Amino acid sequence: MLGQLLLATSRSRLVRRSVSGFPLTRKVVDRFVAGESAHEARAAIERLVDGGLTVTVDHLGEETHDAGAAAATAKAYVTLLNTLRPLELGERAEVSVKLSAVGQELSDDLALEHVRDICAAAAANGSAVTLDMEDHTTVDSTLGILRKLREEYPSTGVAIQAYLFRSEDDLRELSTEGSRVRLVKGAYNEPASVAHQGKAEVDKAYVRCLRILMAGKGYPMVATHDDRLISITELLADRFGRAIGDYEYQMLYGIRTDRQEALAGAGHTVRVYVPYGDDWYGYFMRRLAERPANVAFFLRALGGK
Repeated sequence: MLGQLLLATSRSRLVRRSVSGFPLTRKVVDRFVAGESAHEARAAIERLVDGGLTVTVDHLGEETHDAGAAAATAKAYVTLLNTLRPLELGERAEVSVKLSAVGQELSDDLALEHVRDICAAAAANGSAVTLDMEDHTTVDSTLGILRKLREEYPSTGVAIQAYLFRSEDDLRELSTEGSRVRLVKGAYNEPASVAHQGKAEVDKAYVRCLRILMAGKGYPMVATHDDRLISITELLADRFGRAIGDYEYQMLYGIRTDRQEALAGAGHTVRVYVPYGDDWYGYFMRRLAERPANVAFFLRALGGK
């Protein structure tokens, strides 16, 4: 119930203004967001990579209806990638892009134009782009843009949300040679007509989707902090003959850092999702909705403790 309420308020302009204007909010946001500038993001990226982790970087922002804002977001990604180029990180530092932030709400063609520029900058770094998935109304558009991008940039990845009823069918089509797919549970307030609602049902759907990915010919990117799902991943990897390096784990910046380090220490590729930028509200609220521990952390900070 609390999680659904937080997801609903993630799109409320009134709550956004209230939360963003509260002085102590920044203390909590810093746990989940690696600063507001490319310079701050670079510092966090270097620290993580030096610790044996890899990263995917998200310039925060979504749902723009302004062509100028969409172009500015695309430019911010290119600037970030140019900032990272001297570090020669290659595949250790990729980026994640929400298509709604680069013009998807205006037209697929505009979003494709902008994300193609980002892919070109990533390719110059020896890196890649993964398309984030947003609410269910954007899935067909996102997969259509993905198909066009892969004609020129075949390593472009995509996130698939396990809680959507359609995702198992989507994954069967995506589990092809070289296809990079990030499997997430889903973090939007979706209706019961299109998505599983309860935690147990979502977890079961995640395992079904994970089995399809691990049995396929693509490269699974397993986005979870759940120890049980990590154990299931290992069992499925063994069943389908996948060695360490034939898949990777992805976890969020600031969450379960000890687990990230332990998995990396065991030889796994662990990619940390590193968000940065000043438009952090929607991302922040979804992180609170995902885990009660995050809400408790927020309330303690608001109380000055």
